Amino acid sequence: MINIIIEDRDGQQQPVEIPEEISLSLMEVLKASEYNILATCGGMALCATCHVQVLEGLELLPAPGNEEMDMLDTLPDAGFDSRLACQIRINDNLNGMVFRIRGDEQ
Repeated sequence: MINIIIEDRDGQQQPVEIPEEISLSLMEVLKASEYNILATCGGMALCATCHVQVLEGLELLPAPGNEEMDMLDTLPDAGFDSRLACQIRINDNLNGMVFRIRGDEQ
């Protein structure tokens, strides 16, 4: 199992266990785990409503692509540790990482 921590908009942290070898994005896992995120574009990096802040483990992620960077640039609250959950693929590298949900609510 891959174990991550998700911090919601109220500052509450909850562990999330994800089966290994699952072919999903972090956005899909968050939605399946009933976190309140819009993900309006369905994972195409076109809306930034799945904005997350990487609190621990940023260095373990691959660099964001141009499309992701373009969307993050539109957000007034995006920082160096901001990512789009739809662009983070679930893999073993995520084990132990901590993410804070930042995007718009449903």
